[in-house]
Amino acid sequence: MALPVQFRIIQHHLRTAQEHEKRDPVVTYYCRLYAMQTGMKLDSKTPECRKFLVKLMDQLETMKKELNDNESISQEVVGNAHIENYALKLFLYADNEDRAGRFHKNMIKSFYTSSLLLDVLSVFGELSEENIQHRKYARWKATYIHNCLKNGETPQPGPIGMGEDEEADDFGAEGFSGLGLSHGGSFRGGPPSQASEDQDHSSVPGSAPGIGFASGPGSAPSGPPTTNYNNIHIPPGAHAPANTPAELPPPAGGIQLSPEDFTKAQKYCKYAGSALQYEDVGTAIQNLQKALKLLTTGKE
Repeated sequence: MALPVQFRIIQHHLRTAQEHEKRDPVVTYYCRLYAMQTGMKLDSKTPECRKFLVKLMDQLETMKKELNDNESISQEVVGNAHIENYALKLFLYADNEDRAGRFHKNMIKSFYTSSLLLDVLSVFGELSEENIQHRKYARWKATYIHNCLKNGETPQPGPIGMGEDEEADDFGAEGFSGLGLSHGGSFRGGPPSQASEDQDHSSVPGSAPGIGFASGPGSAPSGPPTTNYNNIHIPPGAHAPANTPAELPPPAGGIQLSPEDFTKAQKYCKYAGSALQYEDVGTAIQNLQKALKLLTTGKE
């Protein structure tokens, strides 16, 4: 069924869902859930939009039944951790490649897909300020590097400045799908699709169908803009060693933990378990340390 023009803003989230249907159905489910929720806000009255949303709801109901024994679907806190960890894995992979000056299609796709998955996190509630910044940075970096390579320019590696309002706002009908890249599974050494992709690190064909970045006035890179991103917080993971476990005080007598404290501790433990699914020991240790500190001191 054709995507109604009113839903153009969610086309890339739906394509990400399609790309992960077999590799990671949890990602597919939440991408479609985000698309449905966003679509309902955009237009739920026009016949073609209503018909499209009903079909999307049917897909979600079917998936929910098929995945009813999957904790990432049945428990939101686990699903939240699954999507967030995967988004940050993609971000870290792309960030490592960027800092090393290795500019290629897989890295651009990883930056952009991570920004889409950070959008999807909004189905669980408001995004943290940290994830908002990661999303903006990843989407801008993908656009900046793509435009540099298309124009025959060399991108500047690592965190650099960007204008306050400068962000990738519009993408063509296919977005990055024309690059034919995919993600899923373990990230040791890079996304699994990397080995089978064209490893040309020097250029992205400007005429490749489906990339479709909108080039408005001033969108072509012309040196680093103004806002400094050198201090952007990169979460621990692929390129950040785990912190040395801190010395924690023994449980102090009389500490009263609130129900919210227990919920937060459970959340950290769930995050740790989800990180281990991706063999991300650093993130798992960090979250377990947070849970332990909260339970022993009553403070985060």
